[in-house]
Amino acid sequence: MNDMIEIRWHGRGGQGAKTASLLLADAAFNTGKYIQGFPEYGPERMGAPITAYNRISSSPIRIHSNIYEPDYVVVVDDTLLDSVDVTAGLKPEGAIVINTVKEDEEIKKSLKGYSGKVYKIDARKISMETLGKYFPNTPMLAAIIKVSKIMDENDFLNDMQGSFKHKFAKKPEVIDGNMKALEMALKEVKEVK
Repeated sequence: MNDMIEIRWHGRGGQGAKTASLLLADAAFNTGKYIQGFPEYGPERMGAPITAYNRISSSPIRIHSNIYEPDYVVVVDDTLLDSVDVTAGLKPEGAIVINTVKEDEEIKKSLKGYSGKVYKIDARKISMETLGKYFPNTPMLAAIIKVSKIMDENDFLNDMQGSFKHKFAKKPEVIDGNMKALEMALKEVKEVK
């Protein structure tokens, strides 16, 4: 299964890391991929660190465990850089995507010598501009699509449009904001130099 991509999400309860991992799984499934999307909880409370996972492959997935050597890591809350080893097991040929406004040098110091690619995005700014509230998961979902190239960006946006129509059937007014957040994030994710 050398075409399998494994992603580990780090966030805090209430930030939507679990939801983003499940939305990614659905979008990949809709392109014909085999998928897994699942969370791991510690203490289940708002603000507590949580981890979520994705496996995406073009062949059946026979592994049913947490992901210990991910290809990609998504950090939804940069305060976790100080308390969680987000680069643990992260493959050097992979990448990490961080929601942060920190300067590049400060980010690198937090990553304990990780030698792979590092990307950043200001998911707070994007969600505030497009949604009027802080929901970092939508921009982070687009950021990992951009960095990992798991699927074509237009296919992703089309799939998410349908997903949001279903998810927000009772609140259609939030669909446009979420779509704008995805589009903006695809453009604004930057490599840390």
